[in-house]
Amino acid sequence: MRLSVRVREALGGRMEVGLYTKCKACENSGGNLAVRERETSVGTRDKSVPVRFVETSVEEWAGRQMREKSAILFIGACGIAVRAIAPFLTDKLQDPPVLVMDEKGNYVVPILSGHVGGANALAGMLAQAVGAQTVITTATDLNLAFAVDVFAAENGFAIENKSGIAKISSKILAGEAVTASAETGHEKMLLERNGLRVVPYPPEESVDLVITSEENIYGAVLVLRPREYSIGFGCKKGKDAGEMAQFVEKVIQENGILKTQIFALASISQKREEAGIKEWCRRENIPFLTYSAEELRQVDGEFTASDFVEKQVGVDNVCERAALKACGAGGELIVRKCAENGMTIAVARRVRELYPREQRGK
Repeated sequence: MRLSVRVREALGGRMEVGLYTKCKACENSGGNLAVRERETSVGTRDKSVPVRFVETSVEEWAGRQMREKSAILFIGACGIAVRAIAPFLTDKLQDPPVLVMDEKGNYVVPILSGHVGGANALAGMLAQAVGAQTVITTATDLNLAFAVDVFAAENGFAIENKSGIAKISSKILAGEAVTASAETGHEKMLLERNGLRVVPYPPEESVDLVITSEENIYGAVLVLRPREYSIGFGCKKGKDAGEMAQFVEKVIQENGILKTQIFALASISQKREEAGIKEWCRRENIPFLTYSAEELRQVDGEFTASDFVEKQVGVDNVCERAALKACGAGGELIVRKCAENGMTIAVARRVRELYPREQRGK
């Protein structure tokens, strides 16, 4: 338990960290108690740290964490972790990062979603924080080679056909040239990567890798889609994920936007715990961003104002302002407020630098 407290203290300033332990009383009873959590604390030198005692099986707890897309660090044997997460594995592009650390804090091993989920990077952060050594097993990392899934994650691209990841990695590791092409605005990031032979866009023949927002994928082995769009969303309380999904799908299809091009859904802070929105974002693996009324009021632009909305939540428009806020400086509102059955949607497009320095791989 002391090691887990050290991990929490080391990472607490960078991310939200929860500590869990297996309840002895529950283990002695066979693990058949109802799912319930009790709060207690573990003392440190100068403060107490909250710990949740989970009175259910490790597998059931792990399943809940994975459904919520939480990064998981098991402190103990790898076998326990593997058995706990095995029933809940879905897709290498959807599964959350899972890591294991031995009880002495000597080694950190990322065992799931090392690249796309960021488990390898998190392992490095944890190792530095507690003085441990990382155990990395992914071939591209071991050979200091170009990893296309890491490249996609670092630069905000959606991977359209995951089967192409292994094919490109195999060519890279075999020392074969990988042909790549990118639409305007993304060429430079390809030119700076070893192992790629960049051809003009659109390519005249099939390529291994293409970065494009077009429907035409030019026979590419792997397609990366720029995530350029944010959805601003507002709704009456209690809207379910299914109803929301139909409305979102309708709006994006009418405007020629692919779901893989959406980088976030944004709303006002009052909707932070709206179950339907959270469920839709979880299903689609799209981040849910919320902003206070004050933050939304500070967004510049001309919006579809509503006195009624302003009286209810403190700002004259939620969906348009939230969509633009999520885009940051230079965002463009491309779909103004659409309303249907107590829901509102707007869509904005962010302006990307040719190669944002802060998004580069190290």
